[in-house]
Amino acid sequence: METVLSKHSPPSAFKGVSKEEEESLLGQIEIWKYMTQFTDSFALKAVVELRIADIIDRYGKPLSLTQIVQNLEDAPSPDSTLLLRVMRVMVRRKIFSAEKSETGEILYGLTRASKWILQDTKMTLAPMLLLENHPFHLNPANFISEIIKEGTKNGTAFFRCHGHEQFEMTGLDSKYNDLFNQGMVCTARIVSRAVIAGYKDGFNQIKSLVDVGGGIGGSLSEIVRAYPHIQAINFDLPHVVSTAPNFDGITHVGGDMFVSVPSADAIYMKV
Repeated sequence: METVLSKHSPPSAFKGVSKEEEESLLGQIEIWKYMTQFTDSFALKAVVELRIADIIDRYGKPLSLTQIVQNLEDAPSPDSTLLLRVMRVMVRRKIFSAEKSETGEILYGLTRASKWILQDTKMTLAPMLLLENHPFHLNPANFISEIIKEGTKNGTAFFRCHGHEQFEMTGLDSKYNDLFNQGMVCTARIVSRAVIAGYKDGFNQIKSLVDVGGGIGGSLSEIVRAYPHIQAINFDLPHVVSTAPNFDGITHVGGDMFVSVPSADAIYMKV
């Protein structure tokens, strides 16, 4: 159907369709976009697991697909075609850059985003990305509609999916516990540096500080490094602090914050 537009009408996104048909098509596009949006997260998870950003960073220059494949670890029979598809998604989402070499090869480089998935640096979001895309976190989403209809009287979405709450699961699965702790550490470093910069001299008057739910001590380690006079207590569940590394000025204490919290001049909590 031909549509007559006045000179003041915006140009149509589709030729030869009515406004009503155009709106319907645009609505369909929106649904398809959200229907397949999960592919971006899984593609990003794959490049983190393959350490592709670290490979490019190690060479200090953009690399071809062949060079990237040659540097994959524990990859006896890599599928270059599938990796190419993943890299195309990552270039479209500006995780990596792409440029043609003099020989016509596509060279992939780092962007401001991919620098945050480097795993060989302290300031990284790679562990948190892997945590958020872990099946333990993704699968409970299938219970959202049930929770909306029934409430949480029979348990949260996480409990219905796994039979345990999240913090119980960290005590039952050591690999998940390690991943959870590393995810908390990487975000704690980022947040703690912002807190230290913003609070400035506020910690000078504090002699003792307890971090409630402090994980393995990532946040406190940054604070105590900046304010070494502070005697700090890292407080979390026993199975969490049992894997915490030793830090100067920090004592790890296991317990339940819903029962009691160690005494200190101030309490630090990161939500």
